Amino acid sequence: MANIFEQAKQAIKMRSEQKRIQKELERIVVEYSNGGIHATMKGDMTLTSLKFDDDALAELKQGKTERFTTMMQNVFNGVLKKAKEATQEKMMSMMKEGGLSGLFGG
Repeated sequence: MANIFEQAKQAIKMRSEQKRIQKELERIVVEYSNGGIHATMKGDMTLTSLKFDDDALAELKQGKTERFTTMMQNVFNGVLKKAKEATQEKMMSMMKEGGLSGLFGG
């Protein structure tokens, strides 16, 4: 019976640690710009901002939709890559500092 309570206690601790990690990841903010398109993303992979300069919109006005689409893909992939890298760095830092010990029984 004590084992069940210990498992429940461990599950609660893990859930609490997961919430703490999620909050840490939400604090990460990265930006990427290219061709007049600017994107901002959080560490939880939420795209929080997408802005277009007049130069980028001129591509659309000139009927260059394929070029505009390619630029959009590049910006999205760029900001996503930066967010993944920043998140990985944060997770490694937290592991080194012992901040993830609750997930591994520490």
